[in-house]
Amino acid sequence: MSVRHRAAVIGQPVAHSLSPVLHRAAYEDLGLEDWEYLSREVAPGELEELLARLGAPAGEAPTWEGLSVTMPHKQRLLTLVDVVDPLAQTVGAANTVVAQRSGTGPALLAAFNTDVAGIVGALRETAGPAAAGGGTAFVLGSGATACSALAALTELGARRIVVAARHHAGPGRAVAAAHRMGLEIEALTWRPQEETSCREVAEALAGAQLAVSTLPAGAADALVPALRRVAGSRSALEQATLLDVVYDPWPTALAAAWQETGGVVAPGWLMLLHQAVPQVRLMTGHLPDAQVMRRAVLQALSAR
Repeated sequence: MSVRHRAAVIGQPVAHSLSPVLHRAAYEDLGLEDWEYLSREVAPGELEELLARLGAPAGEAPTWEGLSVTMPHKQRLLTLVDVVDPLAQTVGAANTVVAQRSGTGPALLAAFNTDVAGIVGALRETAGPAAAGGGTAFVLGSGATACSALAALTELGARRIVVAARHHAGPGRAVAAAHRMGLEIEALTWRPQEETSCREVAEALAGAQLAVSTLPAGAADALVPALRRVAGSRSALEQATLLDVVYDPWPTALAAAWQETGGVVAPGWLMLLHQAVPQVRLMTGHLPDAQVMRRAVLQALSAR
């Protein structure tokens, strides 16, 4: 059957993304034989042109239906679409764009955030009842995914949230998102080259019931020695749960250290799965089977 509908994941870099595995598995299971899902490397300067093509009047098939959006586009795209979902507006970041069409005219581009659902789902599945403990939470990083993490941790009932990052100033940072959400957070400035700063951040991390690292692969490595020392002096992290959004390579040094000291780790692919389920529904109008998608992503990971 010829392809009539097209979607894709975009970002820079994007070659490592497992989104095609998840979406294609969902399409096959749903019987959407005329849908295809691609992976597109898109530089910041190319985003506006791509969105214009997404919203162009429908011509010859295939028709663009939606995009999964990863770094570095999650915040800038909000200024380039027609409609922004209230959650994405409040968070200040979106990871999904849907081309809403009526007839063959131009599409209305709508942006959504399913990252919050992804983080909530991954932490609930991994931490179980402890995910709703209402204690202290910790976020490493201050970019788009960190903004989503604030909303997710608030939904899970966190009473105190500490955010550690190299930089906190700017409209796209977690501090600004917290202000929009009406949250009071504690901001720590992390200087990876300074031992004292690493220890301060590691102590805050080790004291959290739920933690989310939103940093790219390798960026949290400088924190690992301090975390081992701090957690070792406290015997174990016990039931504390860390979600590390990285899934390739895996495990990260941070995730490995967390497990070694007694903590529980939610892998990045689990967040990817939980955010992809509502994303498929937004783009196709069909609710996919999460277990089919889970099997597909685990098979892909085992083959890497």
